[in-house]
Amino acid sequence: MHSLTLNSANRQQVAAALSGDRWIVACLCAAWCGTCESYRATFEELAARHPDKFFVWIDIEDHADVVGDLDVENFPTLLIQHHELVTFFGTMLPDGGLAHRLVQSQTQQTDEELKALALNSEERARWQNDCNLRTLMRNALA
Repeated sequence: MHSLTLNSANRQQVAAALSGDRWIVACLCAAWCGTCESYRATFEELAARHPDKFFVWIDIEDHADVVGDLDVENFPTLLIQHHELVTFFGTMLPDGGLAHRLVQSQTQQTDEELKALALNSEERARWQNDCNLRTLMRNALA
């Protein structure tokens, strides 16, 4: 397995992985969502293509204490983060090629480019406060 699924037994392990230096790619889903269920294998394949990044699958209903205030409008939703910068937060078509290109495009940018992009719109600026998975997980564990 190339990604972790957040569960009650591995929260500390996930929190430790989130605090590391690797890029974070999280899929926010719901167990009842058929699209998410079919996307699961695609997400695993994406993780296998990017073994240097940390991939985590989070059921937003089972772990509402972690992601409860995030505005997940549709499924699957991807959250991509580098250190404290949220570089992407949005619905993703269940297409492995598209997700791969998205991850590549995010990770090929310099820290300076990422910081500039993070503040270039009101929406992206809100991501920094509302969607930081490291902060959300720390708060849930506190």
